[in-house]
Amino acid sequence: MEERMFKVYASGDEKIQLKVIPGHFATPQSHISHYLEMTTMKTRCAEASRIAKYLSTKYETSTPVDSIICLDGLEVVGAFLAEELAKAGVLSMNAHKTIYIVTPEFNGNGQLMFRDNIQHMVRNRNVVILMGSITTGETLRKCMESILYYGGTIQGVSAIFSAVNKVAGLDINAVFYKKDVPNYQTQKASECPMCKTGQKLDAIVNGYGYSKL
Repeated sequence: MEERMFKVYASGDEKIQLKVIPGHFATPQSHISHYLEMTTMKTRCAEASRIAKYLSTKYETSTPVDSIICLDGLEVVGAFLAEELAKAGVLSMNAHKTIYIVTPEFNGNGQLMFRDNIQHMVRNRNVVILMGSITTGETLRKCMESILYYGGTIQGVSAIFSAVNKVAGLDINAVFYKKDVPNYQTQKASECPMCKTGQKLDAIVNGYGYSKL
């Protein structure tokens, strides 16, 4: 797949480069026409820092943030985002005057949950959700439901890439959007035109990476 790869560049910061591989891919919720390679963005300090700085500009200093809920292995970006928000003067309402970096987990039913020892980082906290890629918004909705169940207040949603502009009435603050990836498509598996023409899947993908078939 790698020989088909091309790059797209973030508006306003060409040093942020998203690697894109066209093909036929299956996510847990849909089939997509492009795989978005984000590994170095998540793991290299330089790239993670630039993404965090880019995303932080969307938050006003009047927006309180106590916790950043990280999905898709984005804890490094989350830590840099917390640092950028603190430098910008974003308020933290918790007693320690600092921002928690929190990772939920999925239970056997596919629901997001927070263990007892970290629930206090969500309950009565102002929360920003941070994701790698949002395609249908289904995983994001589950995350929102979980945060509300545990008593958190959602102040914003950020992502490296989002195929949608809003989910559950909340604007998505992303570095890249669907319009930035030429011909990007996402459909339910039952409606996938590539499946209907007999095109084989290249890989199964999720927020952590891909597994070739």
